[in-house]
Amino acid sequence: GGVGQATIEIAKLMGARVIACASGADKLAVGRRLGADAVIDYNTEDLKDRLKALTGGRGVDVIFDVVGDRYTEPALRSIAWKGRYLVVGFAAGAIPKIPLNLVLLKGCDIRGVFWGAAVERDPAGYQRDMARLLGWIAEGRLQVLIHGEYPLAETAAALGELSGRRALGKVILRP
Repeated sequence: GGVGQATIEIAKLMGARVIACASGADKLAVGRRLGADAVIDYNTEDLKDRLKALTGGRGVDVIFDVVGDRYTEPALRSIAWKGRYLVVGFAAGAIPKIPLNLVLLKGCDIRGVFWGAAVERDPAGYQRDMARLLGWIAEGRLQVLIHGEYPLAETAAALGELSGRRALGKVILRP
């Protein structure tokens, strides 16, 4: 989806090695097209084992999780010592319960990333970040993938694409 797309592109712009995790070949192909260095289909591969293998056993430094549900714990188990786990959303449905012993053993941080609260509580930081982001867009360094454009009368169909996790990019509603 759009958040995953932005995550890959921004992480690459910041110099990160990106491992994109998604469900299905279509989503993984988009991840590769956007610059992901490696991809994992978490519905057909063991997420923890593949992340560990792709990092030479070291673990992942930063996890950006918009999916949640049953994928959270294996992802957290793959985190590197002193890694950071960013909780962004729960697109897969259930809000996971996190075994805190993993946080202790990994010496990692778990941080919630809530855009609305960040805008309200740190307006100067928000303006700084938006200026940087809009600069990258103006320079053509970020892509905008459009999954579909829907007339307002077809809002239900557009929302179905989002809630069904089929959107491979932005979903646009127009009057």
